[in-house]
Amino acid sequence: MRTSTAGIPAEGRDPKRRVLQDVFGFDDFRPGQADVMEALLAGRHVLAVMPTGAGKSLCYQVPALVLGGLTIVVSPLVALMQDQVSALRLAGVAADTINSSLDRDANVAAWRRVASGQTRLLYLAPERLMTDRMLDALARLDIRLIAVDEAHCISQWGPAFRREYEDLAQLRDIFPKVPIIALTATADETTRTDISARLFADRVDTLVLGFDRPNIKLAIEPKQDSKRQLLRFVERHPGRSGIVYCLSRRKTEEMAAFLEKNGVTALAYHAGMSKEAREANQNAFMTLSGVVMVATIAFGMGIDKPDVAYVFHTDLPASLEAYYQEIGRAGRDGRSAEAHMLYGLGDIRTRRLFIDDEDASSEHKRRSHGRLDTLIGYCETAQCRRQVLLGYFGEEAQPCGNCDN
Repeated sequence: MRTSTAGIPAEGRDPKRRVLQDVFGFDDFRPGQADVMEALLAGRHVLAVMPTGAGKSLCYQVPALVLGGLTIVVSPLVALMQDQVSALRLAGVAADTINSSLDRDANVAAWRRVASGQTRLLYLAPERLMTDRMLDALARLDIRLIAVDEAHCISQWGPAFRREYEDLAQLRDIFPKVPIIALTATADETTRTDISARLFADRVDTLVLGFDRPNIKLAIEPKQDSKRQLLRFVERHPGRSGIVYCLSRRKTEEMAAFLEKNGVTALAYHAGMSKEAREANQNAFMTLSGVVMVATIAFGMGIDKPDVAYVFHTDLPASLEAYYQEIGRAGRDGRSAEAHMLYGLGDIRTRRLFIDDEDASSEHKRRSHGRLDTLIGYCETAQCRRQVLLGYFGEEAQPCGNCDN
């Protein structure tokens, strides 16, 4: 008879705890995970808002293995899908992805495994999932669970709205008996309400598990000479990995070249680079230590490098949600990390122009200006920054002692 790490016979253990321990090697659930899993296993839809590093993936991976059959995971990025599939396979879980980066033979082989019932979790981008051909083929299979990762992408009020996510609203009608879980680390109340309405027609259990990342020190300084300010900051963290965000592609390349010239291992990343160059730089950042990635916001979603020591903004982000999401890439190993931003009046003018030039409704522009005002308030506050940041997401906090105020 097999026994768990807790010494309880395997047959006597709760099925989700058995999977957690035997497959993933964890002794216990993190806060909120068990509640999310129980709701899914009871057949209910769930919207889970959990801070970065809280173990969102396990919230659907464990129920997928308890339920059997096939779980569909919707993910916006090829790199993220590949990482998750590789990690699951290392744990002995039959996982597959069908995506544009694989050749036709690899995708056909993956589909054969799915159709024959071998695959437990299938990772798909939303635009591939929501084709008539894919939906017809999946409708003939034993689908037990659907997970939508980075769910803020479905909300037009979120920091990273993606039109290809809109069609996912059809899933509840196409698969009426299948529980759906939507997961995000970044959703204020307006965004949560929008996700609930669009994806679930407001029939959903919403679980918000706190936004605080207490190990990240928050600081903002007036922008004067951004290159020199960045170099001074980076030199305080010798040999550590960090992410530097810039507003434009040109500035990204200039800042990376400037750091390199001053003895810092720095790489650039933006949407104007070739796919091969972007992938090479991302792989170097993920696998080597002490690399500084200088990037536009094209870099980041799904980046799960635990030892990022800092996130440095050379320019104002788009909103407080975008800022929260971007700084959340630091300190995932639990060690102390820093989020440092340069803030200047020129940034505000640029952001206002971006909003006004957007091809969007006047209501959307009004809300975007409101969000920018909130971010400016955060930059200019004399209060504890963590109190202001968490307050925006509806969470109360005491002064943290880990910010520049």
